[in-house]
Amino acid sequence: MRTRSAASFSDEYKVKRTMLRQANDTILLVEDGEAEVLLIQQAVASCPDKLHLAVARDATEALAWLTDTVERGYAMPRLILLDLKLPKLAGLAVLRTLRMEARLQDVPIVVFSELHDPADVVLSYQIGANSFVKKPVNLVEFTRLLNELADLGWLSGKGLQHAHPQSISG
Repeated sequence: MRTRSAASFSDEYKVKRTMLRQANDTILLVEDGEAEVLLIQQAVASCPDKLHLAVARDATEALAWLTDTVERGYAMPRLILLDLKLPKLAGLAVLRTLRMEARLQDVPIVVFSELHDPADVVLSYQIGANSFVKKPVNLVEFTRLLNELADLGWLSGKGLQHAHPQSISG
């Protein structure tokens, strides 16, 4: 069995990330669940717009991806989908960090969770989420979520410039 070195994997990861961010056509998904990642990849692939999905498995990866984006002068993602329950650093802490970044002020952030705890919903909005939804559990629900986000104009590349924060079904 052949194994890759950490440096090789890291270089390959950077190349893939670079290829995804040539324009404002990327959705950043912060999600540690493999099944959810696969479902959202399929949903994004079915979108009429040519969108790309960048996946961060935890807060550290998400913040590193965004830091790299800033350092390279790439456009911010069109949308950030943020799982509330993440390893290493809770989703609410990630949300707070994201909202402190001036370059992300017009980027919609949708927080999702399997549980719809009212306290989490309120805190998410107070910290700066643009929407809080129950985590979709199948391809139809993920596709519906993306269609609703598109209807809000959040996948158009214009961010929040012409949209109003609101909840969407999920």
